[in-house]
Amino acid sequence: MEVATIQRFQCSSWIDLRTFEGKPRGSLRYSLRFKEDKRLRVVSLALDNRRDHRLRSVSDNNSSVLETGSLLHSPSDEEQILKLLQRKAEEVKPYLNGQSIYLVGMMGSGKTTVGKIMARALGYTLFDSDTLIEQAMNGTSVAEIFEHFGESVFREKETEALKKISLTYHQVVVSTGGGAVIRPINWKYMHKGISIWLDVPLEVLAHRIAAVGTDSRPLLHDDESEDIYTAALNRLSKIWDGRGEAYNNANARVSLENIALKLGYKSVSDLTPTEVAIEAFEQVQSYLDNKDGIARPDGL
Repeated sequence: MEVATIQRFQCSSWIDLRTFEGKPRGSLRYSLRFKEDKRLRVVSLALDNRRDHRLRSVSDNNSSVLETGSLLHSPSDEEQILKLLQRKAEEVKPYLNGQSIYLVGMMGSGKTTVGKIMARALGYTLFDSDTLIEQAMNGTSVAEIFEHFGESVFREKETEALKKISLTYHQVVVSTGGGAVIRPINWKYMHKGISIWLDVPLEVLAHRIAAVGTDSRPLLHDDESEDIYTAALNRLSKIWDGRGEAYNNANARVSLENIALKLGYKSVSDLTPTEVAIEAFEQVQSYLDNKDGIARPDGL
């Protein structure tokens, strides 16, 4: 089941965002946005009611299907979720004023997958900091950089990449490496935009990593005396002890546990990346509203 779960989370082929226009509504006012929020909550509630009805109808006869979450999203639900994503992106975009978004979180938290969805919805460009580092090192993989040059070299390259992005580009979504948060200088660059922490339970991360292996995770070393899940969880716990507090420097936090609770899901693993992206937009909106009172687009 874990393999199906990780493949479901990583694969976004079912998400068709090509019809998104991403046009900013420059004349958007707070009163109108409040009304739109109310309407979107009604849409979300309708989705929850339909989802609960389906869950109740099959709970007695097919509990194994419920565990996979395969019945949680019908085609009509997916269409409504995508519309909600588009609305949220169009709503937030004028308030961003071109600011970039930096996604931070532990390895396996889905930063690149969620970042891709957010970038498409906003009409932004997606950058993956690890990919930029590999390109700067003539195609050397992250794992090879750690093996042949050491973590210190990788961290220097990571800082260089974040500096270049923050000083050169606007309207980008950046998927950072899990350890980008440990260097204060990196926060200086990321805070030129808006940083979002994807907060995923360690047990969920361990299941995801165990499903795909640790070959591309240089900080995870399998212990032959333990199964891969236990080894991954133990190592993740140690990594968390060293950097967990640093994630609190992010401007906004997206808790997958909170999203699952809000939507009435049995497990965090039932969440789709699109639902996580919607929550990210909501948290960005909340941050901007609270930053200096009510944030307004240029010209308002």
